[in-house]
Order: sequence, then C-alpha cells, then structure tokens
Amino acid sequence: MNGVAVGVPRDELVLASASPRRSEILTQLGIRFRVQVSHVDEPPFEHGDPGHYALELASRKAEFVLGLQGESGAMVLGADTIVVKGDAVLGKPEDDVDAERMLSLLQGGVHDVKTAVALRGAGDLRRDLVVRTRVWFRPMNSAAIQRYVASGEGRDKAGSYAIQGLGAGLVERIDGSYSNVVGLPAAQTLTLLEAAGVVGSWP
Repeated sequence: MNGVAVGVPRDELVLASASPRRSEILTQLGIRFRVQVSHVDEPPFEHGDPGHYALELASRKAEFVLGLQGESGAMVLGADTIVVKGDAVLGKPEDDVDAERMLSLLQGGVHDVKTAVALRGAGDLRRDLVVRTRVWFRPMNSAAIQRYVASGEGRDKAGSYAIQGLGAGLVERIDGSYSNVVGLPAAQTLTLLEAAGVVGSWP
C-alpha cells in the first residue's frame, strides 16, 4: 500500500489509542498500523502549560505501549487532545451535568484545541509535536446545550463535543487544522512519521 516505507514491516507502527477517530485519520492517509490500547493513569491538569500537559499524557501512552513490544522493533504513536478555555483545561466530561458546564463555558466564545502527538521507538527514537486549532462557538442558550448533551455524542470527547458529528452545528469557524479538533492533526502527523522513516514518499 502507498504510504508505507520500503523495508519497514507493515505492522511496525502501533497506535496507542482506542479512539476510532484517530484510526480513521491514519487509515485515510494510507498508513498501515495496528492498535494496542494503553492503560495509564491520566492525572488532572493542575498548573503550567496545557500543551506540555497534553504532551506528557501522549508520551506516557506511547512509552507504556512501547514497553509491551519486546524486541519487535515497533514504533508507537501516542496522542492526547485537550480543550483549553482561558486557564481551564477541559477533558472528557464526568457526566451530563459536567458536559453542560463545559459547553456553557464554551458557547459564544473562542477556545483552543490542542493535540499532542508522541512517537516512540527503539533506542533514542523520540519525536513530539503539539498542534493548536482555534475554535469559535456560536451563542447557545441552556435549552440548546441540554439538547446536544442529551444526544450523548460528547460524553467521551474532550470539551464535551465532536466537531465531526452533531457538534458541527456548535462551531461557527475554526483557525487551523480541522483533523486536529477531531483528534489527530493529519498533515503534521504525516510529516512526523515521514521524518522518522515510518512512511516513505506519500501518497
């Protein structure tokens, strides 16, 4: 398949994520991979740079799964997406009440979506990136927010919404990578994988 580096086994890239959105993006890019979910603690954000926090979580996921690969020579891709509004970092909601709180905070304003990507491999292979996209939400009243929350779409999403689904109706415009808001910045991740030799000339 195009997009796989010459001489690199087709199953050598491991995605350390259960996210179907991330799998779909890699598949759309023509990249062969397998999935192995990481099981690491994700401590809540307390202070500091939100981008560094996301990268720490992405690194933990990649390094955990890399430790399970033995001598296979596999390279592991980890990722973490967060929503940042002012000083607040919004992860996945705890429940529908928490989701309503998040969306009430986001409605009618602008926020950042940051996705950190960490590639880890044998030896000293370590490549990282953090991509930011600005997102503007339309104004919404509490009834509109409650209707969206009741759909259940945002229950496992950072910031409590999914731009690729019903959540598209919440977004007035974005500045930056759309796929970054979905969960994996496609062009930037492809560049990272090319630089590491995971994929050859593309497409």
